[in-house]
Amino acid sequence: MADSNFTLFGYEITKKTKAQEKEEAKRRSFVPPMDEEGTAQVAAGGHYGQFLDLDASNVKDDRALIRRYRDAAAQPECDSAIEDIVNETISSDEEGTPVELVTDDLEGDKLKNALQEEFEHVLKMLNFNFYGHDIFKRWYIDGRLFYHIIIDENNPKKGIVELRPIDPTKIRKVKKVNKEKDPKTGVELIKNVDEYYIYQNEGMAKTQQGLKIAKDSILYVTSGLLDPSRKKVLSHLHKALKPVNQLRMMEDSLVIYRLSRAPERRIFYIDVGNLPKGKAEEYMNKIMTKHRNKLVYDAQSGELRDDRKHMSMLEDFWLPRREGGRGTEITTLPGGENLGQIDDIVYFQRNLYKALNVPVQRLEQETQFSLGRSTEISRDEVKFQRFIAKVRKKFALLFINLLKNQMLLKGLMTEEEWEEVKNDINIDYMQDTHFAEMKEAEILRERIATLRELDEYVGKYYSVSWVRKNVLHQTDEDIKDIDKEMEDEAPEEGEEELGF
Repeated sequence: MADSNFTLFGYEITKKTKAQEKEEAKRRSFVPPMDEEGTAQVAAGGHYGQFLDLDASNVKDDRALIRRYRDAAAQPECDSAIEDIVNETISSDEEGTPVELVTDDLEGDKLKNALQEEFEHVLKMLNFNFYGHDIFKRWYIDGRLFYHIIIDENNPKKGIVELRPIDPTKIRKVKKVNKEKDPKTGVELIKNVDEYYIYQNEGMAKTQQGLKIAKDSILYVTSGLLDPSRKKVLSHLHKALKPVNQLRMMEDSLVIYRLSRAPERRIFYIDVGNLPKGKAEEYMNKIMTKHRNKLVYDAQSGELRDDRKHMSMLEDFWLPRREGGRGTEITTLPGGENLGQIDDIVYFQRNLYKALNVPVQRLEQETQFSLGRSTEISRDEVKFQRFIAKVRKKFALLFINLLKNQMLLKGLMTEEEWEEVKNDINIDYMQDTHFAEMKEAEILRERIATLRELDEYVGKYYSVSWVRKNVLHQTDEDIKDIDKEMEDEAPEEGEEELGF
């Protein structure tokens, strides 16, 4: 697909100044920038002669992979594990919001208030309080999330007007690496990298056409997982594809085995004597028909009905026996004796949960639910919580990138100012209320116990400041605030004697 057929759709927040272009020109390298988003690279044949094959195998594989992830997520055991992950990641109650913006490391109340106001606007655009679980679940299953950022092109200062989700199977991020040859060494150096998106619906796919969309018009958040070639984005479900398929096969084979081995069947050995083969088969069919006719009483009509059954592998067996055998004989083929064993099924179910990093104990519904001390939590639960923390960090880019677009569109910050403060902005997820309170209370209890044991050594081996910082883990700001509060709460002279 020739790039000259495309017209760029969407908007660009900022354009590089000549000073920025000169600064980039100084950073000469033969290695393109690190790509963590599985971006497809177009073949360069000049600025107007580049070519992008939207029907290439890697694009097809991405679409097929996403469909495989969705198909695996429909498996009941896999869906149950995903629900555990979603519920642990996105917690909510009737009062608070699932996520909050943390700007404690920033300076200036004006900047903090502006960021907080725009963050609340972003949450309203996503309707995250109501659909937070669904948004996270889509991202977790597909491994990527696309949103079209809609603005008022006549007045971009209004910021983001609407966010519309895009099916990941219909859009693809691509880049074109422009190179130039170094006159001294003859090595091709990276001049710049152009990035954009290609949208292709079903109608466009048939005609090999697509819509070229500006980079800033699309919000793109990935799982952060890449295949060994680092060209494809993977979902967290990728490790579970094999266990899901194995579990399905085992369940299907178990059902087939139970149906075929459950009934007890009779084996008829019919003595056909010296009859020729044709006569023997005719005699066998006659005997089968005679003994397989069944008269059934019809209670509605009061008549006898002849139900003629047809032979199947689940019913009786009829075998001819020649002269010299033991004559006609009827024996019984017993049903399966191990039909209640499902150890193989349980094995693959446990493998599925392990592949999704979910504690295996959650698979066993009869396991008792304990609300004890945090020291009683199993190692699998601790690993699971760390996995949830890692997933939350990746998913937080959804809010950070939207907040960046909103601040730049409204002109509240420049690109350079955002780069300076972005590392000081964090997203805080709501924790489970009971376990959060239990953990904080236990930590405080242990700190107080340690403080009580060190009390006689304070002023002799340890200073008060050291104890407050290393035992109670109070920051300088906490110490300052607590000292001020204690000073305000201290009774004035004469109040204690009067009983106030």
